[in-house]
Amino acid sequence: MSTMMPERNSTEGEPRPEAADHGGWSRLVESVRESGQYATRHEAERVTRIVLSLLGAQVTGDERVALAGRLPEEAARLVAAQIPVAQPLTAPRFVDMVAARVEGATSATARWDVSSVLGSLPPVIGNGLTSRLLAALPHGYALLFGRADLRRRT
Repeated sequence: MSTMMPERNSTEGEPRPEAADHGGWSRLVESVRESGQYATRHEAERVTRIVLSLLGAQVTGDERVALAGRLPEEAARLVAAQIPVAQPLTAPRFVDMVAARVEGATSATARWDVSSVLGSLPPVIGNGLTSRLLAALPHGYALLFGRADLRRRT
């Protein structure tokens, strides 16, 4: 009986726990369902797809490649399929864009949706990559990822 070691991402030095795992998408959606207290898996999956698609357009360069490499295959496709924007949206504008894509959403419910998805990412992608993403995104995203926002506003 052989033991498989998790893949390592040479730029991060952290295991890629979900990248080669076909059940990773199901676990990510279940994490979002639990975090957001969604009644059904379908609802959690719909919100996850919307948020990851919008996030895919906000993240560029090495961080985008690293993010896609760390996510489960289905999530990585959602991120990679987006055309990166020249200037990422502010965190409030990102939430507004989610609200515009979720039927019946308000700013408050969209913030809940975004936080449920983005807050589920750090255990999947690792703390190092999460910190890199937050450094690359405009001020205000840390709270959406479930972290304190300790950066100074510029």
